[in-house]
Amino acid sequence: MITVDRLYTGQLTPGGDAQQREVPGARIIKIAVGPMNNNTYLVQSTATGAVVLIDAANEAPRLLELATQEAPGQVELIVTTHQHPDHWQALTEVTTAVGAPTAAHPLDAGALPVAPDRLLADGDTVPLGELVLEVIHLRGHTPGSIALALVDGARRTHLFTGDSLFPGGVGKTHSPADFDTLFTDVTTKLFDRFPDDTAVYPGHGADTTLGAERAQLAEWRARGW
Repeated sequence: MITVDRLYTGQLTPGGDAQQREVPGARIIKIAVGPMNNNTYLVQSTATGAVVLIDAANEAPRLLELATQEAPGQVELIVTTHQHPDHWQALTEVTTAVGAPTAAHPLDAGALPVAPDRLLADGDTVPLGELVLEVIHLRGHTPGSIALALVDGARRTHLFTGDSLFPGGVGKTHSPADFDTLFTDVTTKLFDRFPDDTAVYPGHGADTTLGAERAQLAEWRARGW
C-alpha cells in the first residue's frame, strides 16, 4: 500500500509517500518516481471520479498500485507532457494495464513508445468531470512540450508544466534561440495570462506559484537560462 499524505507540501522524494491536495472540484495526487525525481500526477474529478494521469514517468508498479488504490478503473486518459524518456519510462506498462488512451502533442508524439490515441494542440481541452484541463503548447524545451491548466471550482488555476517551468527558471534548452522561444511562450502564455496565486506543478521537484516566480523574469531573460 502506498501512503498518501493529506498534508500537502509538494515536496516529495522517490520511493516516499505520495501527497494529495484537495481543491474545489478536484483532487491532485502527486508522487515522485525514478532516479531523476520525476513527478507523476493523478488529477481526479470529485464529481465523477474521472482521472487524468500526467506523465507515466517511471516505476510502473508503484504508479499502478497508486492508481488501483486511489482510483480503481477511473483513469480515462494518460497525458505525456513531452518526449524526453524520463517522462515516459512507465508509459507502455501503465497503458497496457489500465487500458486508457494516451495523448501528447504531435511534434513530440513520434518519440514516444506508445503512439498517442489523441493529439493535443494549443487551446484544446481535456474533460475532467465538470472541469477541464486546457492544453498550452510551450515550445523550446522540446518542440511539442505542453502544460495543462486546470481552473478549479473556486476559479484558481493549477498549471502542470512538465519541464517548461520550475521554481527558479524555465526548463533546459540547447540554444539561445530555443531559450528565447521558451521564455517568450512561458511569459506570454502563462505569466501574462494567469494571476499570482496560480499553482505550478513541475515535472521534477517542488511546486511553486506564478507569483513566487514573476519577479525573477527579468533575471532569467538576462542570464539566458
